[in-house]
Order: sequence, then structure tokens, then C-alpha cells
Amino acid sequence: MTTNGDVSFWYTQSGLPACRAALDGDTTSDVAIVGAGYTGLWAAYYLKKARPDLRIAILESRFAGFGASGRNGGWLTNSITGGRDQYLKSHGRDVVARFQRLLNHTVDEVIAIAAAEGIDAGFHKGGELNVARNPAQLARLRSLASAEAKWPESGATLLSAQQTDERVGISGVLGSLHQPHAARIHPAKLVRGLARTVEKLGVRIYEDTKVTEIRPHLATTDKGDVQAAYILRATEGFTANLRGFHRQWLPMNSSMIVTEPLSDGIWEELGWSNLELVGDMAHAYMYAQRTTDNRIALGGRGVPYRFGSAIDSDGSTHPSTILKLTALLHDMFPATRQSKVEHAWSGVLGVPRDWKATVGLDRSTGLGWAGGYVGTGVTATNLAGRTLRDLLLGADSELTAMPWVNRTVRKWEMEPARWIAVSALYRAYYAADRAENSRLNSTSWVAKTADLISGRT
Repeated sequence: MTTNGDVSFWYTQSGLPACRAALDGDTTSDVAIVGAGYTGLWAAYYLKKARPDLRIAILESRFAGFGASGRNGGWLTNSITGGRDQYLKSHGRDVVARFQRLLNHTVDEVIAIAAAEGIDAGFHKGGELNVARNPAQLARLRSLASAEAKWPESGATLLSAQQTDERVGISGVLGSLHQPHAARIHPAKLVRGLARTVEKLGVRIYEDTKVTEIRPHLATTDKGDVQAAYILRATEGFTANLRGFHRQWLPMNSSMIVTEPLSDGIWEELGWSNLELVGDMAHAYMYAQRTTDNRIALGGRGVPYRFGSAIDSDGSTHPSTILKLTALLHDMFPATRQSKVEHAWSGVLGVPRDWKATVGLDRSTGLGWAGGYVGTGVTATNLAGRTLRDLLLGADSELTAMPWVNRTVRKWEMEPARWIAVSALYRAYYAADRAENSRLNSTSWVAKTADLISGRT
């Protein structure tokens, strides 16, 4: 029987962590960080390294890594959320190119810091492989390759069907795009290791402490108030739970399944010896990795959004989503058809209205934030943490001049318009994928229209 929920598969080997002590009444700090995921932990790490004297408190409603940081697909990759082209007009090519190189470097930064701090999170830098499996996807792949060729900073290479098959045996593959700045990781091991590391540096982590409201220099929790010169919001997909932030970022659901450990015979048939991250060119895209213990972990959208920005409590996902992801697994990797799917789970990621991540600080109020990564946060959180450090300490660095800093993003529509629109958009994407799989040789007009309406183009 497939386990459904229990936060995520990534905790099954070590078990869910016992909660650290909760906040016990009102307190003060120099910096209060709301959310003990990658963003909050990286911000605390870099701040404490730069200024060991700072009193830093992290406030977490459950336990460090309960949210997306402990549930994601383990993709440490160099993506600029929302794409590079959207920043060209406002910032120019040189700045955007530097932004891309910074994210390339950030992949190596995470690996290097983890090694220095003794965090074994199953890193393997095999790159990212996005595959096309029908003519319409192949046309988009070639268009993407042409666009990437204008940005040599990305390092992307177009591969033929044969070249792709030599890397990973994927059924029906017609070609792929490989970019080298990406690594497979074990998400929960990274976030738990970061939490231990910042504690050793003197950061206080209060778990089982729910923040209900953020105001200038004040975080209100169910266990007491925290006064601080700076309050940094690092709540990503859970931002809608905060008073006054319900329409800030939309909590988008993403679900995953993982197989049992696969036999040597199956791996001989599949290849995948360089452990590339695997995605596809579908509109409702998938993402996968070969895990540290030789399973396939594969994810996709499923039910993308719950009415009223509702968020699950334990990571359980809808049974129909498990069936869809299992069918996709078997279709892409036929050798797995007799293998058991052991675990399924879901999580939420933060989606701004313009689908572009942001990081910033209002020095007049002391309120800072980072997030809206739309699924690219494993890497971007590290760069955001370093950027928050520079913003807070007043450093005039190139990080604070990057295009995502202090952007203004309009809010999402009110319900029920928000639920109706998001549900309709993803029905359109699923319909477009079905049409492209069966008969279309070019991108469905339905998907093009959905992209325009959603703000993804």
C-alpha cells in the first residue's frame, strides 16, 4: 500500500523530527525570521557569519523543513524564476547576464557550504535534462534551445534523441536540452543540516510557534510577541496564512511519488548513471530525480490550487493525482511498471501574480521578505539569503542591484475569481497536453492563451 502524506518521503529514513522548544512568552531580538525553511535558514546563516553579535530568532509554526524545503523534488538548479527576458527592458542585458551567472555560482555555493559544514545531502551535479516526447514539445524544445543560445551564460546544449537515450532511457524521447548547472539533492537532509548549523552559530529556532501577524518591528505569535529591529518574512507557500497577506502569493500545490528501490537490472535498462535531473516540455510539466537510494522520485501538478488558498496539514495528495503520476512514471520509464510506488505526498510553492520571485527590505519599517520562487527555490533561497544579509547590513553589493530586489508585485484576485481562473488555466494546460500527445505538431492555441492570461509570458 502506498503511503500518502506523512509530510514527505524524504523523512522516512530518519523519521519526522521532534519539535524544538516553542517560544515561551514575549521576547526581543535584533532580527526575527518567520519561517524555518531554506530561505530563513540561509538568511540566518549568512547574517550570523557576517555579524556574530546579532541576536537572531527564527519562528516556525511546525518544525524546520515542514514546508516546501522538506517536500520538494531535490532540484538544485540555476533557473531565473519567470525567465530572463522579462528583466531585459528594465535592467538591460549585462545585469540579467550577471544575475544568471550568480545563480550558476549559487549551485556550487550550496554544495560548498554544505561540505564545509558537514551536511551530507546527497549532492550530485549531473545537470538538468529537459526532454521532448511529441512533435509539439520538440518544436518548443528547439525554440527554447535557440533562445538559450543567445545566453551562453546558461551553458545549455541541444541533444538528439540518440544522445538523450545514451544518458537516460526515456520512452518516446525525441530530443532534450541539457544544462550543466544543476545537482540532485536530498531535500530534508539539507534543511535539517542547515537548522543544526545555524543553531551552533547561536541562532534561536522556536518551533511549534505560529506567527499570525507581521507589523513593523513586531511578529505576533500564538506563544507571545517578538520585537525586533528587522522582521524577515520567509514563509513562501504559507504566506497566505498571515493576516494581511492572503492575496500576496498564491499557494500552488505540487505532488510527488517515489518508487521502491529499483533493481540493478532496471537501472541497466534505464541508464541514468550521471544522475541528471529530468523534466519535460509539457505544459503541466513533470520533474524527476534518481534518489540516493536508487529510486525514482517524480512530481507534477495534480490538483494545482485549493479554494481560499487552503493548505494541507500533512502532505497528503489526492488519490487521482497518485494515479496520474504513476501512469506518467510507467509511460516514461516502462521498466518500472512492475515496481511498487511506495510513497506519495504534496507541498505548496509560492506564486506571485507575475510569476517572478522577489527579495527586499523596507528599512523604514524593518520588514523584509523573500520568496515567490514558483518551484525554483532550492537554489534561489541561498541567493536570497545572501541578498537579505546585504540589504539588512546596508552593504552596497552587486546582489542588491539584481532585478528581483525590491520589486512591486500586484496582488492576486479575490475569491472566487482566483480559484476559478487557476482551475480553468490548468484544465487548459492538461487539455493542451492531451491534444499535443494525440495529434498536434505545434503548441496548442489553448496553452498559448492560458500563458497570456496567467501572466507566464
